[in-house]
Amino acid sequence: MRRALDAVLAQDYPGPIVVSVAVGPSSDRTAEIASGAARDDSRVVVSPNPSGLTPQGLNIAVREGIRALPTATYLVRTDGHAELPPNYLRTAVDVLERTGADNVGGMMVPVGATPFQEAVAAAMTHPVGLGGGRFHVGGQEGVADTVYLGAFRRSTFERAGGYDEHWSRAQDWELNHRLREAGGVVWFTPTLRVEYRPRSALKPLVVQFYRTGRWRREVIRRYPQTASPRYLAPPSALVAVTAGAALGAVGLAAGTAAAWALALPIGYFIGVVAGAGLASVGLPWRVRVRLPVVLLVMHMAWGAGFVFGGSLARDAGSTRRAG
Repeated sequence: MRRALDAVLAQDYPGPIVVSVAVGPSSDRTAEIASGAARDDSRVVVSPNPSGLTPQGLNIAVREGIRALPTATYLVRTDGHAELPPNYLRTAVDVLERTGADNVGGMMVPVGATPFQEAVAAAMTHPVGLGGGRFHVGGQEGVADTVYLGAFRRSTFERAGGYDEHWSRAQDWELNHRLREAGGVVWFTPTLRVEYRPRSALKPLVVQFYRTGRWRREVIRRYPQTASPRYLAPPSALVAVTAGAALGAVGLAAGTAAAWALALPIGYFIGVVAGAGLASVGLPWRVRVRLPVVLLVMHMAWGAGFVFGGSLARDAGSTRRAG
């Protein structure tokens, strides 16, 4: 986290900045690191986030940051996994002004320090891993459905009511959806590139993608018009693999034609291995051998979260935004 904070403090933005950090309950050194940064630099403001949930923390950070810098015009989001390049704030503000967009963001560029992290990074930046989203794989500058992190005018953020605190995940997507529904513009630019540290082990990766799939189900439940092949592919693959394996095993044992259903899981695994080969061209062998497992985990964990995660629906009255 200290590297993430130092990256913000090292920005070449010419105006005044405040780095507002909301710290939730944790068993690591996050609170200690944040407090140390605040002692070292008066621009750092640290606030508690009792719930430990992301949207609540973001709204707290915005509120306390504005209290510390009442003249703030722009709000730029980052997090503890991201390291902003030195020109990020300046570029984000320039693009906001040039385009007139309501939210500007760029690419999440995963960088691994171990072979496993490198495999996750390769999967996250290739269509076979997370589909074709521009903030993952790149693309031309222009209007987008959503972007990574985000930079807003303060007036835009306040008019939208901040982050909806129902969305423990996908809060960026949900805010961008509301902005677009209100006639606003979300703008992607590949010039904003932010380094991101992927999960470093199998279990955290499973948890991450299970939760992603679970919340994607909630997105589609709330906004069915947003369902797309990209988001439905993991649960479809899970159902096909599971049903094909079960039906094929029964057919094989009984000596019936149902044994051909085994072609579904076998075909999927062949596709994963082939996709891993395409995504890992030029990478070290230690990364290449891990990539099929990473892809399998990402697809199946996302699919399991979507299919088995249960409803996250709440009454509309329990949905809270920034006041």
